[in-house]
Amino acid sequence: YADLSCADLSYADLSGANLYEADLYEAVLPGADLTGADLSYADLPGADLTGADLSGAYLSYAELYEAVLSGADLSGADLSGAWLSGAVLSDADLSGASLYEVVLYEAVLSGADLSGADLSGADLSYADLSGAYLRGADLSGADLTGADLTDAIGLD
Repeated sequence: YADLSCADLSYADLSGANLYEADLYEAVLPGADLTGADLSYADLPGADLTGADLSGAYLSYAELYEAVLSGADLSGADLSGAWLSGAVLSDADLSGASLYEVVLYEAVLSGADLSGADLSGADLSYADLSGAYLRGADLSGADLTGADLTDAIGLD
């Protein structure tokens, strides 16, 4: 268990790191390399992960509410069961990511790439998905109540 709350880890190389159950409350991680890192069950509320590389990372059941992940690469990441209420994921790459039963209530996903993502059972109520790319995404059982899908691509 690592306590890295409020730590400044800007542009740090944490690829493959074991941060299981780590406390990263309001941590500063813009541009950090977290490829393949294990952040399962980690606490990251309010963390700044702007432009971070989280491709292939494990974030299942992580708490990322109100975290900033704008422009982050989460392609192929496992976020199943994660809590991202109020998180900002604008222009993030979530292609092929597992977002099974994730909570994205009031999250901002404008311009995000969700192509091929598994969003089955996800709570996307009141989320901003304007301009999001959803081609091939699995939205079965997802709650889209009040979601903004203006100019979303691939919902046909």
